[in-house]
Amino acid sequence: MNATPVSSPQRAVVLFAHGSRDPLWRQPIEAVAARVADSAPQVPVRCAYLELCAPDLNTVMHELLALGVQSMTVVPMFLGVGKHAREDLPQLMQALKAQHPLIQLTLRPAIGEDPAMIELMAKIALSSGE
Repeated sequence: MNATPVSSPQRAVVLFAHGSRDPLWRQPIEAVAARVADSAPQVPVRCAYLELCAPDLNTVMHELLALGVQSMTVVPMFLGVGKHAREDLPQLMQALKAQHPLIQLTLRPAIGEDPAMIELMAKIALSSGE
């Protein structure tokens, strides 16, 4: 009997958010992660936070590396493009790229800049809320 080898995932998605001490704050980010996992179970998805709660981006990256991931896409879950999205996250990404030069790291624009998100927020704003 030959066992089929289990292949390691080639890529992963990291949803990166600010973080909060309030555990309820994380629910929307974790709900997005659950939707991603349901839609693409072969793609590991993790949440990472800049501050005030765990795990941080470095911890998540090491966890994904242990799974054999070779490519990671970091999606900033920010509506606005403030200092964290413009400065802090790119600096974190540069440091991670320097530590792991063989891993492909891709930083997406903040979700608030995506035309699909802008359209969705406009539809929500115009809905009756029922």
